[in-house]
Amino acid sequence: MSRRVLVTGGAGFIGSHVAEGFLAAGDAVDVLDNLSSGKRENVPAAAGFHHLDITSPDAAALIRGGGYDVVCHLAAQIDVRKSVADPAYDASVNIGGSLNLLEAVRASGRATRFVFSSTGGAIYGDFVQVPTVENMPKDPESPYGIAKLSVEYYMGYFARVHGLDTVALRYANVYGPRQDPHGEAGVVAIFCKRVLAGETLTVFGDGQQTRDYVYAGDVARANFLAATTTLPKMRQLDVRAYNIGTGVETSVLDLARTIYGAAGREGTVNHAPARAGEQMRSSVNTSKAAAELGWKPQVSLAEGLAKTYAYFASRH
Repeated sequence: MSRRVLVTGGAGFIGSHVAEGFLAAGDAVDVLDNLSSGKRENVPAAAGFHHLDITSPDAAALIRGGGYDVVCHLAAQIDVRKSVADPAYDASVNIGGSLNLLEAVRASGRATRFVFSSTGGAIYGDFVQVPTVENMPKDPESPYGIAKLSVEYYMGYFARVHGLDTVALRYANVYGPRQDPHGEAGVVAIFCKRVLAGETLTVFGDGQQTRDYVYAGDVARANFLAATTTLPKMRQLDVRAYNIGTGVETSVLDLARTIYGAAGREGTVNHAPARAGEQMRSSVNTSKAAAELGWKPQVSLAEGLAKTYAYFASRH
């Protein structure tokens, strides 16, 4: 059965992969994006496009009248550093915009499944066991993480009080083709571009800080499964939240070496002073996604980095 799907942020790095995944399944896909960071050329040709902001009345009207079976909500203010510099703006977009969409789904009266792109790194903080599981304590270190967690609480409210069908996907560090160099996960795009330019890579501190890098194609598949799988009834936070990562910690130094390997050459790494407050370890346990969504990562880091490097090389 063909579904009507709306992907907010579908002109962005991850959202465009999500849109492609639904189109490949034969679904009708619309993309909503204000192009503040997304690119019009990222929108698949077969998708409808709406140049709108998620905080706008027009975005709400589109959802109320669009007849959507699924809303995959990826549009966001995505820069952790910007959230620290201007937390009010971050909240206006990431909380206010999400509430605008949730209210529109409620007002539509449809049994629309709302799949939210949360965060598996920023939401847990530094004081939990790694790899983190979904029901561990939440202690976000940034306004960005606080906003994502706030939206998950609002989703629980809308599910309990208004019967909305909501799911949260907590991403690890997503990388892949079409990535822009934003935030910590953007280090893959940054490194690829510097290697192609013949520049030396720079890491902060000793380079032993770890992250969990998950390929964009695997994340797109997680969105599809989250949108189409029968799930336990939403009663409280974490019931319908799923970590999406690999469960593997990779140091920044190992990441640099692997990218040099994808480029087929050796290279050196410069060390810059450590950044104050930087999270030292981050990795997510994905056994719940495997059990309830039938999702596991399929692309290894070496394979994914090779594909990503080839993408940037083709555009260099």
